[in-house]
Amino acid sequence: MRRAMSFLVAAMVASAALTGCADAGGLDGDLTDEWAAMAAPGPFTPAAGVCQVADFTASVGLAAYAPVGCDLPHRVETVHVGAFTADRATPPALGSPEMRTAFADCDKRAGGYVGDDWRAGRLRLAVAVPTGVGWTAGSRWYRCDLTELNTVEAAATVVTRTGSLRDALKTPSPLRLGCQRTTRDAGRVQRLTPVDCAVAHDAEFVGVWAAPDRPYPKKPEDWVPLYDGCFGVIARYAGVPADAFLRYRSDVVVRPPAAGRWAIGDRGVRCYLWLSDRTVTTSLKGAGPSALPRRTR
Repeated sequence: MRRAMSFLVAAMVASAALTGCADAGGLDGDLTDEWAAMAAPGPFTPAAGVCQVADFTASVGLAAYAPVGCDLPHRVETVHVGAFTADRATPPALGSPEMRTAFADCDKRAGGYVGDDWRAGRLRLAVAVPTGVGWTAGSRWYRCDLTELNTVEAAATVVTRTGSLRDALKTPSPLRLGCQRTTRDAGRVQRLTPVDCAVAHDAEFVGVWAAPDRPYPKKPEDWVPLYDGCFGVIARYAGVPADAFLRYRSDVVVRPPAAGRWAIGDRGVRCYLWLSDRTVTTSLKGAGPSALPRRTR
């Protein structure tokens, strides 16, 4: 009798335990049938609208990717991430049709991001691509990166900045190119140094001329179209006729992209009005013929 009662109690406890488990939170005892399947791993793709502490590199792998908020000190800002469509075994090389297409897209995106042609400021645009290992793993992105420079003249260095470049050129900004003071050698402008327009100066940034798709200028005659293009920009900026007498009103300084950037498709030429015979203490934007009279020599 005692043995039978013990068996009955044990059976009741077991039954209660099983019933309790079935009712606890709706668990049915199968711990695997209601979990969502994990997504298959995919190739690495960087994000846009973030910044990088390290300097720009032409190829980026996952191990070196360390984005930060642009409110922190940084040296690179990613304004857009696009995708290559070409079926190839390795990342596109500089000067390839794919990289030229990517640069053209980045050029447009960067302008929309900062609110004007990025060349109107102390900025540099560059395109990063995946590493060879990343490309083999399936990465097909290109990254549009902007950096702030201390100058757009030769020997420029990257500025560590805090704050995003979004809309940075929509309004007046210290980033914008403006009035300049020239340093000359044998009558030619060697260097342009930014100054406040109220300070005596002899040059001024007037805009960007888009050069046609032709070889990089090397011979003197190759530079003629660049001078002609920038003279047209001067006329529009200063509000003077773009006629045969324009060269008697102002000289011009042209700053095309370097040969390597030309190869990737950068055709934006920075144009400067240059007063080789005098200085002024105001901007000549919209100043008209009276502020740029014809010179007699």
